[in-house]
Amino acid sequence: MPKFEVVSPELTKKMEYESENGTYLKVGFDNACVTRRYKVAKDTSTIWRQPFVHDIDKIMHSPYFNRYSDKTQVYSLYKNDDLTRRSLHVQLVSRIARTIGCALHLNTDLIEAIALGHDMGHPPFAHTGEKYLNELFVAHCGKHFYHNIQSVRVFDKLFPHNISLQTLHDIASHNGELELQEYIPVPVPTFEEFDKLMEECLWDTKTANALLPCTLEGAVVRISDIIAYLGKDRQDAIRTRNVNEKDFFNEEIGSINSEIINNLVVNIIENSYGQRSIKMDKKHFEALRQSKRDNYEKIYNKTVSSARLDVTIKPMMADIYERCMYDLEKGNEDSPIYSEHIAFVEKTPYKRISPYIETEKNQIVVDFISSMTDDYFVELHQFLFPDSDYHIEYKGYFEHLKK
Repeated sequence: MPKFEVVSPELTKKMEYESENGTYLKVGFDNACVTRRYKVAKDTSTIWRQPFVHDIDKIMHSPYFNRYSDKTQVYSLYKNDDLTRRSLHVQLVSRIARTIGCALHLNTDLIEAIALGHDMGHPPFAHTGEKYLNELFVAHCGKHFYHNIQSVRVFDKLFPHNISLQTLHDIASHNGELELQEYIPVPVPTFEEFDKLMEECLWDTKTANALLPCTLEGAVVRISDIIAYLGKDRQDAIRTRNVNEKDFFNEEIGSINSEIINNLVVNIIENSYGQRSIKMDKKHFEALRQSKRDNYEKIYNKTVSSARLDVTIKPMMADIYERCMYDLEKGNEDSPIYSEHIAFVEKTPYKRISPYIETEKNQIVVDFISSMTDDYFVELHQFLFPDSDYHIEYKGYFEHLKK
């Protein structure tokens, strides 16, 4: 029997009173404190278009936003429109985070901007694809690839949108694989410090993994990222017939998506209202961690084994990486990395410190591969290597009906 917790009557009464009288603690990020790299007239706030609404619009109209729709969330190489893609995931994160943010009187525009942009740098084939690309980047030049740091690069370097420091930093620090019981914001006051931090993340895994949000809004998005995928990934696993509903049970927060979302959101509100941190109680935090471990054991490490991708996608990514590097070094302007990537990036009318073509070659290749959707990646490999022995097999809609 599903169990749905509710905010306690005492806190509900307090929230209603303080909302009505405006006496709640003002902990949300102040729009007047927004920090941008450049002072541009069109980014000036108005009464009807506040600063982080500018960020939301920039993100949603970014050249790569459409590509969310064919980037794997968990299950790669499935023909099934019911399975989650990045486009739905970022919306779910946004919705959950704004629910929490509204209850806590946070800046919901800032929350939405961080949530919608947080996975923009994700490569094709989910975290397995991210692992392959990281291995190639390290092997070629010693730098590490993290999708969250790449997301910042997309909005700040590939297409310099002049997005706020607050949005960019908390996109970088959204790492949903590292959960904490309590998040206390760690401010980053200048772009100079932020730029040094982003560069450090490319070389030092400890720095990248230790990033913490600089706002309460970023903290809410970070925990909402986990909440959004815990139950939804289970739904997808059941839809693909890789697991059964009975495989999951968690007495504290529930086992199905709606329970998990509701009960964790309620607990965060109970423990964070009127505070300068975002936190859960120990029981709910431990239950979240156990549910996450269950997902790894029963979904990510078992039914979504990378073995199938290791023998196809991994060598194909190496092929594409090496060919693109070769074409850049030879100046082969007929190559797709010139016509489909460099030309695409350079034709967008953004203010750049230097021409994109002058970017270090490994970085250009990583930019290109990480921007790809799953299907684009497969088709590009077929185009570049028409005689390749690698053959991609998709699991079709009616696979389970075949005898």
